[in-house]
Amino acid sequence: MGKLGLGPLIRAMYQLEHPSLEREVFGLKFKNPVGLAAGFDKNAALYNELSDFGFGFVEIGTLTPKPQDGNPKKRLFRLKKDQGIINRMGFNNHGVHQAVKALKKPHKVLIGGNIGKNKHTPNDQATSDYLICLEALFSSVDYFVVNVSSPNTPGLRALQEKKPLMELLHRLMERKAILQLAQPELANRPLLLKIAPDLTDNQLLDIIEIVSATNIDGVIASNTTLSREGLASNENLTAQAGGLSGRPVRDRSTQVIRFLFENSKGAFPIIGVGGIHSAEDALEKLNAGASLVQLWTGFVYEGPALIKDINKALVKQAT
Repeated sequence: MGKLGLGPLIRAMYQLEHPSLEREVFGLKFKNPVGLAAGFDKNAALYNELSDFGFGFVEIGTLTPKPQDGNPKKRLFRLKKDQGIINRMGFNNHGVHQAVKALKKPHKVLIGGNIGKNKHTPNDQATSDYLICLEALFSSVDYFVVNVSSPNTPGLRALQEKKPLMELLHRLMERKAILQLAQPELANRPLLLKIAPDLTDNQLLDIIEIVSATNIDGVIASNTTLSREGLASNENLTAQAGGLSGRPVRDRSTQVIRFLFENSKGAFPIIGVGGIHSAEDALEKLNAGASLVQLWTGFVYEGPALIKDINKALVKQAT
């Protein structure tokens, strides 16, 4: 994109700037509230080129301490009838230290760092993996996302249970405080938690309690789902193992956002992601209580014009 000299043309086609689009969330200033979710630019290879399409922020990763290949291929399946995608990528990435090198270029937009654990790290040692990623990325990204909700790393979702999650987040917040003291110019590095859409109401109430107890900065709702309810695509596709994203998860993601917002009385910011394929879908997430939104599957199906469509709808709403 940018390397071919197309950057100015792409920016002219897709970027929309307006004062009403600007947001301050987690103490960070976003030029617009539409971001790219993790899993697209896994290795921080194209964050500036992707920002040319009009994103207000780009989330890289999920990154792990050591490079890993992820799950065997084939591992991504388009469910065209449902406008969904099933993936079982398995945190394939070049490792956090390679990403740090890639992030040395000046950033055009805010960058989030989505962090996880290596596949073969036992859960009782997972905290060490997250701490390694936090420390390595601390001066290279603007916010962090703790990913314990991917269904494609065996046992990872067990870390969403109240006790291990509380311990993990406490340790990360403690280390973050130490890093901030050592580098006061980097004092604001928000830490967010990405959760699954498959949590029960009681588990979501636990999440609200955990956010309050650990003082993390917010929640991303939601990751991919294990549910296959109501799909129209061929059974050969719907039976594939992995997390489902796109239109099939739209309503559940919005329900989770609304539940968290209402039951916490808006105590913390939420980034809404899941099934945003139109400006109306994005507005629905924002009206449910999200402060920002992210695209992934919608970006694949609808293309970059979707970002501008959402921003145009937000400007129209505000003026």
